[in-house]
Amino acid sequence: MRLVFAGTPEFARVALEHLHTGGHEIALVLTQPDRPGGRGMKLQASSVKQFALDKGLPVAQPRSLRLDGKYPEDAATARAAIEAAQADAMVVAAYGLILPQWVLDDMSAAAPDQPKYGCFNIHASILPRWRGAAPIHRAIEAGDTETGITIMQMDAGLDTGDMLMAHTLPITTSDTTASLHDRLAVLGGRLILLALQKAQAGRSRPVPQPAEGITYAHKIEKSEAAIDWTQSALEITRRVRAFNPFPGATATVNGETLKVWGAQVQQGVPPATTEIGSILLVSQEGIAVAAMNSIVMLTQLQRPGGKRLSVAEFLRGFDLRPGMVFEKRGP
Repeated sequence: MRLVFAGTPEFARVALEHLHTGGHEIALVLTQPDRPGGRGMKLQASSVKQFALDKGLPVAQPRSLRLDGKYPEDAATARAAIEAAQADAMVVAAYGLILPQWVLDDMSAAAPDQPKYGCFNIHASILPRWRGAAPIHRAIEAGDTETGITIMQMDAGLDTGDMLMAHTLPITTSDTTASLHDRLAVLGGRLILLALQKAQAGRSRPVPQPAEGITYAHKIEKSEAAIDWTQSALEITRRVRAFNPFPGATATVNGETLKVWGAQVQQGVPPATTEIGSILLVSQEGIAVAAMNSIVMLTQLQRPGGKRLSVAEFLRGFDLRPGMVFEKRGP
């Protein structure tokens, strides 16, 4: 097929690579404008843009697609580019901009000699669970035991379109957002190839999403990073895994805020008189901290500007002792 592709982060780059190597013609790539990042806060191209430029694919970076929005000139230019692409379909993966109705209409308005297949979305959950911006993070945070990829025929709603394909993946107790993301990205790349093949062969069977079980994966905010020691150890360890690599769980002690990259539920319960957030034990294997009716063992930490270190390495340069107390919530 001749395609327009819309996506921005690494998850989307993997899908674009599958489409490109799978023999589809990429007539246009839409991605978010370059953003400042890194220590120097220099403008950085998205993963999708980097791949597209490397392969010589045409790229457009509108700030908005809304003709009546804040950047109507960007939207108008994008519309002209999309129409000029004369694509059979659009594939969307973690683009970051909502597609207005004119895009959906344009990608569905078939001429007699050119069928169009609409807009396909690669979504990292089994819909209708975890519609929205952060389905991988929220699935781990909630303690879900499985997730997956849904290929959806897009409509004007937020992840409300009919399902074309879905495939589940287990979430292990050691999965972080980073590890689960990588597995889902590859699965998404494989499934979109199958979905396009079925559509072209006239074998697509759209299925409406169930009316029950709808949840929303709201965008992850940096303010969520601070560990709340009044939660249970199980809830805390899930959040540590869910916020790895972004925004990274944090814990504050003696005025210094540390990143927590590894944590486990420790057997036993703290003494009844123990203050929540108190360090119970410091060893080369980990730092035991009192949570709500449970104990968390911190296993990997990082100081501001430092590297991720095992507890054994971390303790060589940072003093943590039993009796110290982590703030119940960080700054």
